[in-house]
Amino acid sequence: QVQLVESGGGLVQTGNSLRLSCAASERSTYTMGWFRQAPGKEREFVAAISWSGINTYYADSVKGRFTISRDHAKNTVDLQMNSLKPEDTAVYYCGAATAGLNYRLWATYDYWGQGTQVTVSS
Repeated sequence: QVQLVESGGGLVQTGNSLRLSCAASERSTYTMGWFRQAPGKEREFVAAISWSGINTYYADSVKGRFTISRDHAKNTVDLQMNSLKPEDTAVYYCGAATAGLNYRLWATYDYWGQGTQVTVSS
């Protein structure tokens, strides 16, 4: 069972950047994804990356501002977040999917990290 640990969250002002990192306990061929959950809202898809790193997927709300990447040597998946907005404020979760086709659905993912808080002030 793979364990995931997120890091890199914090408090930033509108327009600034943050880089989240998700460290996996083992090397895997899983598709990895980032989701976020704001207070009172459902967990929503942010970005995903295939095991090869070739295919990436983004929510429309973050396309052009966020970039997902993975480093197999380090067993990490990063989310570079630029031009942050107050509506990006949420707890961000890293997930690993062993199978499945729709990586935009949280139910596709088998393993989750504990989450890291991102707060963007206006």
